[in-house]
Amino acid sequence: MDMKLEVLVLPVSDVDASKAYYERAGFRLDADFDISEELRIVQFTPPGSEMSIIFGRGITDSAPGSVQNLHLVVTDIVAARAELAGRGIEVSEVWHDADGIFHRAGGKNRVSGPAPDRADYGSFVSFEDPDGNGWFLQEIVKRLPGR
Repeated sequence: MDMKLEVLVLPVSDVDASKAYYERAGFRLDADFDISEELRIVQFTPPGSEMSIIFGRGITDSAPGSVQNLHLVVTDIVAARAELAGRGIEVSEVWHDADGIFHRAGGKNRVSGPAPDRADYGSFVSFEDPDGNGWFLQEIVKRLPGR
């Protein structure tokens, strides 16, 4: 049986500021339901994704900015970074982990530039929304078998 993750809730402090941010980042606005004074649901989908994010008023008790390590997969990390930066999104430089393994908290092993030979799963860009919810772009051109 397939089980697909389709929606992720992001805690935000200012719904309109977050809406403007994700529009600027190039995410597709799917819905904005202002149902009542207590409930508003905004849904966006990243370009090419089957999974969406939702945020709003009255949908989570989690602290704004508490969601971290969200990954968006891209096939060209340099081009994806340039696109976000061109849209006015503050993004890190392209980097890879010096040990060749998954990035570590605090960036202690981060090395400037893409992974050697542009190895799949090895190059990253990071950015945060206005509340500090943390995102990564990760370059994958050829997926591992079964993926």
